[in-house]
Amino acid sequence: MAQSTEGQPLARLLASIESQIPRAVALRRRLHAAPELAHAEQRTAAAVAAELPVPAESVAGTGLAAVLGASALGAPVAVRAELDGLPLRERTGSEFSAAGDAMHACGHDVHMAALVALAGAVHELGDALPAPLLAVFQPSEEAYPSGAAQLADGELARFRPCAVVGAHVHPDLPWGSVALDAGTVNASCDAFEIVIEGEPTHGAYPHQGRDPVLTLAEVVLALHAHVGRRIDPLHPAVLSIGVLEAGSAENVIPARALARGALRAHRPEDRAALAELVRETVAGIAAAGGCRGHVELISGEPALANDAAIVEEARALLPGAGLLPAAEWRSCGSDDLAFLGEIAPLAMAFVGLDGADGFIRRPLHHPELLVPDAAVAAVARTQAVLFLAAAGRAGQTG
Repeated sequence: MAQSTEGQPLARLLASIESQIPRAVALRRRLHAAPELAHAEQRTAAAVAAELPVPAESVAGTGLAAVLGASALGAPVAVRAELDGLPLRERTGSEFSAAGDAMHACGHDVHMAALVALAGAVHELGDALPAPLLAVFQPSEEAYPSGAAQLADGELARFRPCAVVGAHVHPDLPWGSVALDAGTVNASCDAFEIVIEGEPTHGAYPHQGRDPVLTLAEVVLALHAHVGRRIDPLHPAVLSIGVLEAGSAENVIPARALARGALRAHRPEDRAALAELVRETVAGIAAAGGCRGHVELISGEPALANDAAIVEEARALLPGAGLLPAAEWRSCGSDDLAFLGEIAPLAMAFVGLDGADGFIRRPLHHPELLVPDAAVAAVARTQAVLFLAAAGRAGQTG
């Protein structure tokens, strides 16, 4: 287990990463203070490119890809970090807070800085490592069209990576631990939009119209109730509705009402069942209310499944990087890294934050979430472990 990558390569890589951390932390702070939204990450990409030890190629619009290490070693291991922030106004009060309506509230600034540190270390060590590194800085992880889907459509395949790996911070896991499990660890995610069309009327005379607001309210309640009656409770599945829109006056029953939400599942058959549930529920309840229902489904990323061989190798290496394997952990979060499973085996690790010095626990995507600077080194060490583990897997199967 992990015979090909234990010992000296990991120790040397970690020592080189450690020397890169001060610059990486400074980069992280600059990135955090100036976030950019999906598909508009020009300044972010430029800041990252300026810190890389080799020129980077443009991919997927604003994205970057750079090969480091000795190309003669064979196919590279791709390590992915995300460029984009979220449309949130930051409320952390930190000295390097972002101003405006964008924020790195999912740790992408930390992931980028960590990957720059890993890239510098791999460049320094060259052919002392078992494989080249393909450092991928991907646009638009948080919005559609997905940056990873664009990469999967052809731009990444030309680099012929033997594996694609990534590390993501998570506030629900203990500091010093890394969750890394084989099989499905993130859910698929599909967006939907429901429009109910009724007949407008004065609020005092509801019988003279057909109320789309009442009908949509019944749809929303029914959808939440019936997920648990369509999906095996032993398998994760979630329906969430985040947008409701209708009307413009309190005394007018409007002509239409709208809802938007997301469907998440670990199994493909449950993904299909959730989509059918939405269609059937909208059609039936709309008809019962004398309204017309329309559903638009927007297909998103598939479930993310970790390669068992990479996981086995990586879990054996974690203690050598000063990290402990967390208890088994899976979630209904989603990540478009899953699209890259069309190209090569995948592995995603989750780096714990809970209990880190000075960290105030907040969920991902919260305006008060501030990942500590120390996480840059923790993520870089995790990326290094995944890089060597994937190289070891490729060596055993090549």
